[in-house]
Amino acid sequence: MNAALVLIISIVILLCGYVFYGKWLAEQWGVDPSKTTPAHEMEDGVDYVPAKTPVLMGHHFSSIAGAGPINGPIQAAIFGWIPVLLWVLIGGIFFGGVHDYGALFASMRHQGQSIGEVIEDAMGTMAKKIFIIFAYLTLLLVVAAFSSIVASTFGSTTAAGVAVEGAALLAHQQTAMISLLFILLAIVFGFLVYRKNMPIGIASVIGVIGIVAIVAIGMNWCPIAISYNTWMWILAVYILIASVTPVWILLQPRDYLSSFLLYFIIAVALIAIIGASLAGQGSISIPAFAGFKITETNGLFATGNLFPALFVTIACGAISGFHSLVSSGTTSKQIDNEANARPVAYGSMLIECVIAVISLCAVGFVWKTVNVSAEELANTGLTSPTAVFAGGISKMIGTFVGEDSSLVSITYSMFVLAVSVFCLTSLDTATRLARYMFQEFWLSPDETVKDVTGTKKLLCNPYFATVITVVLGVGLGMTGYAKIWPLFGAANQLLAAVGLLAVCTWLGKVGRNNKMFYIPMVFMLIVTITSLIQTILGKVKVIGAGEADIWAYVQAILAALLVVLALVLAVYSFANLSKQSKEKKA
Repeated sequence: MNAALVLIISIVILLCGYVFYGKWLAEQWGVDPSKTTPAHEMEDGVDYVPAKTPVLMGHHFSSIAGAGPINGPIQAAIFGWIPVLLWVLIGGIFFGGVHDYGALFASMRHQGQSIGEVIEDAMGTMAKKIFIIFAYLTLLLVVAAFSSIVASTFGSTTAAGVAVEGAALLAHQQTAMISLLFILLAIVFGFLVYRKNMPIGIASVIGVIGIVAIVAIGMNWCPIAISYNTWMWILAVYILIASVTPVWILLQPRDYLSSFLLYFIIAVALIAIIGASLAGQGSISIPAFAGFKITETNGLFATGNLFPALFVTIACGAISGFHSLVSSGTTSKQIDNEANARPVAYGSMLIECVIAVISLCAVGFVWKTVNVSAEELANTGLTSPTAVFAGGISKMIGTFVGEDSSLVSITYSMFVLAVSVFCLTSLDTATRLARYMFQEFWLSPDETVKDVTGTKKLLCNPYFATVITVVLGVGLGMTGYAKIWPLFGAANQLLAAVGLLAVCTWLGKVGRNNKMFYIPMVFMLIVTITSLIQTILGKVKVIGAGEADIWAYVQAILAALLVVLALVLAVYSFANLSKQSKEKKA
């Protein structure tokens, strides 16, 4: 199949979804541009700060993306390009977009507070407490997984302590240096825009020039050679500071600047895919459909049954529970006007779908290279989804500029950098969100952090909540993301089902159309609970055979806990929906 044709048709479909379905959703829910948003009503200069739409969209996209829309489609490609493409397009428009937009809208109508507050309004205090426990556990897995991924990308050793050598070590050092300089650039940008009132257009030009400069410096001057464990400690200190710092200092400017990396990779990918196609080499070599069950791969791809594996593996490119926490955590506290919610939430989700389709095209181009044995794969250098993503696009560039052109290596480095920046963004956003959740758990209805006294005052203290989160999350991440990722994938998708349940129930309570949530929430509940039960049965089998390590027990216990929590919330939700239906008929 021609990659350019797949990409162009996908973009057209996603644009139609945004224009028509997104507009219809706003009408059904009663989005009101004249209504004062929490960013203005509760402005405090720290968390509640109105942001210009391009700035906020940069933050939102960078936070929700991470490595998700790249990892998932590449790992799931083993099932065939048609299942992957259909789930990305259908899931993005009718599942993920509805989930993200709905979570942001509901949070805006609850003073910018989390989905936990929405659940309390719709289902009661006990349901809120259960949700917060569920969400906090998921966020700890996010902090653990992404801190490990970033440390692995920057480090001179792997999580297992093996030394990284040669070209790989140089790439790690370059990425680390550029990422650190990027943080400094963001702080300068924030100072110019928010304290010196520099016009956003002029500041953006300076910011883009700054990005080019730090890339040039990082590519040519990279003395950083630090081990994995040391990077984990550095990241712990970084997220500890970043997650309590006022959003205008780092979060908003860094995420806005990182959006330019997003635009860069989309533009370059379009050029690469169309250029390779015009050169007669832009085909997707993946089989259209490879079967309903994959039992064995080389470690790069997913395994299991098409249902539910496909729908758990591809998360951020179709629907992801983490998105609802971002929408109702940081984004809802910064949105300037309710009308901006559609481009920020629904639009960002569909842009992620574009990245997912690009990832599919990238793995399709190098399919014959990566669909080999584990031993052969190790010799290609394309052993991770990030490497496949960057390698596939850069090799497409090589089809029309020459394989030995410096543009090929520069493209590869820039794509790896973009992924690492998105992961770093997701990391400290997740820490900030976990801090909100930890604080909210101890509050009684209608109680705020400013009202509490005694022990509650300590538990609701933002610094105490952050330290607890960082210690638990980074401590878990020290074990390496490979042991955490299976749990994160299922927990994240189950969180999406719970987010859909919450917004659906609340919309029903306030008398708005919520029927567009019915199919997505039931489907995601079935998918994720099926996946978790498979995980539990698999771990029990390993434990019974006497072959289990401590992680088999941890995964089995956490999977069982997540299933129980989700089922309890589902019972609460369906009971409330049934009551609403009876009241409406009466």
